[in-house]
Amino acid sequence: MNTTMSSAVLRVILGPDSCQRVVFPTGLPTTGPELQNEIKTNCKLSEPFRLQFMDTLFDNSFMNLTSMDEIEDKATVKVIYTTCEAQDAGALSFPCSAITPPRDMTSDSGGCAVIPTSESTSSRSLWPDTFIVPRFSYDAELKLEKAHEALRKNGTLLIPDPKLKSDVLQGLIQEVVKHKVYLTDQEFDQVAKALIMRHPCLEERGSNTGYGGWKTSLKYKLSNYRTHLRKMGCPEVCINALKCKPDGKRSPAFNVKKPKRGEVAYCPSFPLGENHQSLEKMRVELLLDFKRQNNRQTVRDKMAKSFALRRQEILCDAPIISDLQERWPALFEAKEINAEFKRITTMQLQSRFLSQLDMHSASLLGVFEKQKGQRGKKLEDMATRMTQEVLDKQFTPTPPLPLSSSFFRSAVRWTATGDPSCPQPSASKTAL
Repeated sequence: MNTTMSSAVLRVILGPDSCQRVVFPTGLPTTGPELQNEIKTNCKLSEPFRLQFMDTLFDNSFMNLTSMDEIEDKATVKVIYTTCEAQDAGALSFPCSAITPPRDMTSDSGGCAVIPTSESTSSRSLWPDTFIVPRFSYDAELKLEKAHEALRKNGTLLIPDPKLKSDVLQGLIQEVVKHKVYLTDQEFDQVAKALIMRHPCLEERGSNTGYGGWKTSLKYKLSNYRTHLRKMGCPEVCINALKCKPDGKRSPAFNVKKPKRGEVAYCPSFPLGENHQSLEKMRVELLLDFKRQNNRQTVRDKMAKSFALRRQEILCDAPIISDLQERWPALFEAKEINAEFKRITTMQLQSRFLSQLDMHSASLLGVFEKQKGQRGKKLEDMATRMTQEVLDKQFTPTPPLPLSSSFFRSAVRWTATGDPSCPQPSASKTAL
């Protein structure tokens, strides 16, 4: 996360023929909403939007921006226009139109080339905090507009005909699978609730929630869509096919493999032009490349390209750690662990972990205080020295700054191992 006070600049892609530089005199904002507000002000945007960033790990594809750790000075971000935010249940205004710039090679008036994305059809983004209902087909939107008008005039709710209901469900499913193909019950609730908030005329009379029927229909529709995806060879669904399950346990409910919270690229497809044989050949080459010196870039590129093979191998075969280390030794390097975590979750592992560590400083200090004997005395001395140095550096009567992550790394290691040779953190380097 950028916290320096030096100026920063971002290239912002606004649309097919619009690209603009945005300068931040005091450095990049510390949160995503602050960045959106700055871009909205500088670029004079009125439509609701979200941001994507150019990810070098995936051949400069644009990925959803979920953390400020993902961008730095002179990075490229892209504005993705969305439909209006889900309205309150009492708001009956008809939804405004959505504007989504096409993803092709474009340039602005100043000659700023926009690199086309090579985003895979199986790529996913994190499940949103607020589900945004997409625009449906043209005739469906016309029917909903008339239904909104009838609701305003006499409070009549719409009973959708089969064609309209099918269009609505299909539109919702297409938006859902941008994030995941297996939803929890709570997420089905979120989608169905967002629908009737966006289109109050679709609320169901006699339902406790007003969307119980829509929720049930969504479950069946998504189940049928997964069957279609399995026939198309979607790996995220194929790994749960009956033929992939062990003999004697081939039931649809047995060992269903689906993404856990935070997993975005759970089971991606092979890169364009690659297959299992070509990627297996690349894996064998990696065994030799990993042993060579000054070969970091080659290893990194091949590890990124063979990501899909590695994920399918881990999910389908569930190898033990020793076998996985034998087949993929580079995966156990610190840099590749960070890179693999980002490929799966789109977030930085180390920086995110260290940035959150200080939030638990009070709890960790409580754990350290309970340690007795030589170990407890050493931890007490370390904590006292670090706390005093932090307080000495503060010039205003504000609450004490949290202790550094380096201190806690050393303290936790000392607590776990009790090794007297465990090096103590340098106070001058880790106090702030």
